[in-house]
Amino acid sequence: MPTTPQTFYARHAKRWLDFFFSALGLIVLAPLFLICSVLIKLTSAGPVFFRQTRSGIDGRPFRIFKFRTMFAADRASSSLLTASGDSRITSVGRWLRKSKIDELPQLINVVLGNMSLVGPRPEVPFYTDRYSSEQREILGVRPGITSFASVVFSDEEQVLAAQKDKEFFYVTQLMPYKIALDLQHCRRVTLAADLRILLHTALKLFGRRNAAVAIPTSPANDDSSPDQPFSGYELKQRI
Repeated sequence: MPTTPQTFYARHAKRWLDFFFSALGLIVLAPLFLICSVLIKLTSAGPVFFRQTRSGIDGRPFRIFKFRTMFAADRASSSLLTASGDSRITSVGRWLRKSKIDELPQLINVVLGNMSLVGPRPEVPFYTDRYSSEQREILGVRPGITSFASVVFSDEEQVLAAQKDKEFFYVTQLMPYKIALDLQHCRRVTLAADLRILLHTALKLFGRRNAAVAIPTSPANDDSSPDQPFSGYELKQRI
């Protein structure tokens, strides 16, 4: 498996910065974590945190932390994909997901060394076991809380909601696109690139929807179908 470029930043400084800023974030955000925990416990039965096995660096499994946004009984035995309007999502969960606050407990994973602030989003083994040899290159770096693909597909749940066969669309269209985007970053890990992704993540969160990458939304040819909206398209980079 090809590895990330062995720069000083990639080998040492990135991890130091990840640890420092994630630990600081956990301290600063402690009051918000407490409020979210109380709201989750008051509005639905189940644990505060949702934990799930994901594939980390070199494919090693780890347990990811998120605030629970679904009814506990529904989440355990249903689809791995979540689309906008999913009936499994709680009332508080809808707010947590829309604001992306549900992702903040992953700062714990960053402190533990399972994740980075910036890196490809970690997938469940069900999907990573199906990666091609080229796609597995993405497992050569720590997964992250945000990434190039996360910025581009910040509306992923809405995109999935529009598909008839969400699983087929995700595996054949959306997932390969996301991997291709993140491989660009993984092959050249620099402080400047990480800061740029963090900046555009913040712009997305605060409503600057045109601050990132535009995906064409009209068919490229007459053979494109509603369930294959990315067929024949090229990404138009605006970062």
